[in-house]
Amino acid sequence: MSTENEGNEGTAVPAVPSVPSAPPVPAAAPEHTPDGATPPTAATSVPDSGADATTYQEQSLPQSQPTPPPSPAHQPYPAPQSPAGAWPPPPPAVPSYAGGGGGGPVWGAPVPPAPDAPRKPRANGLIAAVAVAALVAGGIGGALGFWAADRNGDGSSNGSTTVAASDTPKDLRRADGTVAGVAAKALPSVVTIDAQGGDGEGGTGTGFVYDKEGHILTNNHVVASAADSGQLTATFSNGKKYDAEVVGRAQGYDVAVLKLKKPPSGLAPLALGNSESVAVGDSTIAIGAPFGLSNTVTTGIISAKNRPVASGDGSSNKNSYMSALQTDASINPGNSGGPLLDAGGAVIGINSAIQSTSGGSAGQSQAGSIGLGFAIPINQAKNVAEQLIRTGQPVYPVIGATVTMEEKTGGAAISAEGAGGTAAVTPNGPAAKAGLKAGDVITKFNDTVVDSGPTLIGEIWTRKPGDKVTLTYKRDGRTATAEVTLGERKGDS
Repeated sequence: MSTENEGNEGTAVPAVPSVPSAPPVPAAAPEHTPDGATPPTAATSVPDSGADATTYQEQSLPQSQPTPPPSPAHQPYPAPQSPAGAWPPPPPAVPSYAGGGGGGPVWGAPVPPAPDAPRKPRANGLIAAVAVAALVAGGIGGALGFWAADRNGDGSSNGSTTVAASDTPKDLRRADGTVAGVAAKALPSVVTIDAQGGDGEGGTGTGFVYDKEGHILTNNHVVASAADSGQLTATFSNGKKYDAEVVGRAQGYDVAVLKLKKPPSGLAPLALGNSESVAVGDSTIAIGAPFGLSNTVTTGIISAKNRPVASGDGSSNKNSYMSALQTDASINPGNSGGPLLDAGGAVIGINSAIQSTSGGSAGQSQAGSIGLGFAIPINQAKNVAEQLIRTGQPVYPVIGATVTMEEKTGGAAISAEGAGGTAAVTPNGPAAKAGLKAGDVITKFNDTVVDSGPTLIGEIWTRKPGDKVTLTYKRDGRTATAEVTLGERKGDS
């Protein structure tokens, strides 16, 4: 079937007269018709009225079917009376089938095909064939896709081509570097601490496994109410609860070490990182029990380093001082003592305090997180923990001078006198040996700017007794420096 007119379905084709039911009776033969000439036969290629132009040119009766002879009642159509008459034109004087040399086609007979012209390369036809093949291939693919989708059900076609997804793997594991991967690995080593004092006071905090012997690292203010008399329990993420006791605590550092009375086998201590290598912007992950909601994981970044923080334990008027890591990870009451992890899952700090709109800290206020949380750097906490496990009491580095807690002195001002009327500068102590006097204002601790007494104390407590540090101070409008070898003080006073 020809495709010549595809794409032109809207073009009208002139109607072709239909075949008459019987040939018309011919008129008398023209007088000028030569004697003995055979009248032309009727044309045998007559289209149906609905055929298009191309069909009209191609359809004809089979050539094997003989042409019936004219009957007396039905004579052939007469020839026109003049060459200039209406269609069809007059036949040649001698028809070609009578031996004449006209060489033209028989009038009314099918037109023979024209001689084949020299063939030219059919690049366009090849391209069209390729395009059709591509379309056919695409159609087959679409049909197979539909069949596959249809057969995916119960064998009946319901109009849906949705292909069912494969089953979810039974063991879906998260990569170690993701928050989910870090949390999954760390949670079994984090405990929720319940501290109930003998006087009925108590609270909830967090801790984490420090070693395989069953030591738990946490904040001092978490366990302070039950340290002397009371009950301490540690509950793991699997729900198992163990009794615990205080090994040692450092109120000034806000660090405490517990030990499980009957530690389970297979304890997995959390890896400790290096808080000195932490950079602002590093990712953080906090785990704890905010408002008693155990095994809570929150995320954030390191917002600042060496942030001076003074916080209370809620049971006395004594403060703890730290040069803290600041994070915007959500930390609330109950997070205290829990680990602050880096993106690799290593502990970089112990969550200890939050800034609240009421001005309190985690131990003093029940305000929620406003994105200002503070953690004790793990390097400092590790030193304190080792001291507590080894001796049961903390050791503090000191300069041997009492400084004011005022924040508008332009630094840490050495007081006129110490506690209870004692000398502000301990005789023969580290500061006295370095030449410092009452009234001097310390403005730098090594390269760290000191703007207040709490800032200086926090920086000192990040070091160890025996370390040498450089203090920059002002006296009578002049700036000077002094090298100080840190002394020590044992226990909380």
